[in-house]
Amino acid sequence: MMDVLYFAWVRERIGLPRETVETRAETVRDLVDELRRREGRYDLAFSDTRALRVAVDQELCDFDAPLAGAREVAFFPPMTGG
Repeated sequence: MMDVLYFAWVRERIGLPRETVETRAETVRDLVDELRRREGRYDLAFSDTRALRVAVDQELCDFDAPLAGAREVAFFPPMTGG
C-alpha cells in the first residue's frame, strides 16, 4: 500500500487530494499506467505526463524511478519560483 497525492489541476481532474492504493507497479510509469486504466478521470489527468512532475517519498524523480519500498508518490504540475 502506498499513499498517492495529487496537487493543483491533477487533483481537480481526479477529484481527490490523496488516496491509498494497492499496486504491483515497479516504477512510477507503471503506477501511472495502472491508474489510467481505472477510470476516465485518471486517464485525463495523466494523458500528458510531460506536463507533470513527480516525487517519491518527497524526492523529485522521473517516471522511470523505482517504487520498491516507497511509501508516498506525489504528482504535481511544474512550479516556477520567484
